[in-house]
Amino acid sequence: MPFVLSVARHGARPGPDRVGGVLRRLADDVPAAPATERTAGEELEGVLTDPAVVVDVVLRLVREGARSIGVGAGPLPDGARGGPAHLHARRALEAAGQRGVRLAVRGAVLPDAADAQAVLSALAVVVQRRSAPAWEAVALVGAGRTQASAAATLGISRQAVGQRLAAGLWELERELRPTAVRLLERAAG
Repeated sequence: MPFVLSVARHGARPGPDRVGGVLRRLADDVPAAPATERTAGEELEGVLTDPAVVVDVVLRLVREGARSIGVGAGPLPDGARGGPAHLHARRALEAAGQRGVRLAVRGAVLPDAADAQAVLSALAVVVQRRSAPAWEAVALVGAGRTQASAAATLGISRQAVGQRLAAGLWELERELRPTAVRLLERAAG
């Protein structure tokens, strides 16, 4: 089932164009993100089929900052624009602009879309509030390194790595990601 991500920069503040850089980083870091493209000005849109990749891309975009993110879940007849998934994404993007977390999900199954939005919003808050030292530990351990190996790389104790992971709510993120994936699948119908 397809998912459409619609992303816009907050407000109309002048400044450097960040969309090109975001697209390059997504293409480098997220396997299915090359389907993401600039649609107009500081907006981008992507059609993805794997809900786990949707979660990865959403959290990556949240970490990039200053974006409103709409996720549409539902049918996409022959990949055509204007299908239900695109309409859900557009409505989600409009709703995201009114929310503190700047993230919304709309889908074919409303209760599951609302639940997916709640879980993704919680994950977004975790990502937004994570400190640079916590990100260092998360990056290493998330890539499969042990805490002892991460500690050696960072020049700190294994306990300090554990403290950074705890402060960065790494365990909570790992627990919530599969829930977000399941809810996105259900929201698509």
